[in-house]
Amino acid sequence: MSGANITGIILASGSPRRRGLLAELVAEFTVIVPELTEPVLPDMECQAADIWVESLAYLKAAQVAQSHAEQVVIAADTVCVHSGRIIGKPEDQEHARKILTDHFAGNCQVITGLAVLWPAKRLRLITHAITELEMRAMTASELEQYLASGLWEGKAGAYAYQEGGDRFVISRKGSESNIVGLPLELLGDILRANGITNS
Repeated sequence: MSGANITGIILASGSPRRRGLLAELVAEFTVIVPELTEPVLPDMECQAADIWVESLAYLKAAQVAQSHAEQVVIAADTVCVHSGRIIGKPEDQEHARKILTDHFAGNCQVITGLAVLWPAKRLRLITHAITELEMRAMTASELEQYLASGLWEGKAGAYAYQEGGDRFVISRKGSESNIVGLPLELLGDILRANGITNS
C-alpha cells in the first residue's frame, strides 16, 4: 500500500491526551468521538487484558469507520494490570482512592489496545502494547493532594503519568507514550508499513 492516496486520518477518541500524542506523529487528522458506551470492566485475570483492550479499540474504530470507509481510523483503549486484576477508569473520587490505595505501589503493566482500520483498502490491524512499571506508594498527604487535584478523572488506574505522576515511577520498561494512552512507536510502524505516513 506504499504511496496510497487517502482522504485523511481520523482519531476515534475524545481523549485530549491521545489527540496531543497523535499530533506528534501526524500533521493533520480529524477527531470523531465514537458513539459507544464502554462496557463495565469484568473481574478478569490479567492474561485477558490484551484481549479486552484490543476488543474495545476495535469497537471504537469500527463504529466510526462505518461511515468513513475512505479514511484511516485509529482508536485505542488503555487499562492497568496490578496484582492480577485489570484496573480501568475510576467511577468517582472514592473509587479512585481505593484504586490508589490498593492497586498502585509495586509492579504493574499498562496495556493499550490499538486498532487501525482502512475499510476502502480492507486494512484491519488490531494489536497492543505493554509497558511495565514499578511504582512507589503515595504518602498520605500525596494521596489527598492527588485526589483533590482531579487528575485521576478519566485515567486508567486513576493515574496521570503525564501530569506529574511520573514522580512515583521507580522504573519503566517499554513505551512512555503507551502509559499516556497511545503507543506512538507501534502506531508509527503500522502507519509507515502501510504507506499512510512517511514520518
